Amino acid sequence: MKVYVHEKGIIISGKCWGVLRKLQEYNKQYATVTDWIQDVAKK
Repeated sequence: MKVYVHEKGIIISGKCWGVLRKLQEYNKQYATVTDWIQDVAKK
């Protein structure tokens, strides 16, 4: 499972169940993918 976060987007690679689980995990922290990208861009 790999997660690449860029200023323009996010790439998640891995098995289907792993990707879904990771998205559910990040959904607890961020309401949208845009929020996730903006938070990473600030750092």
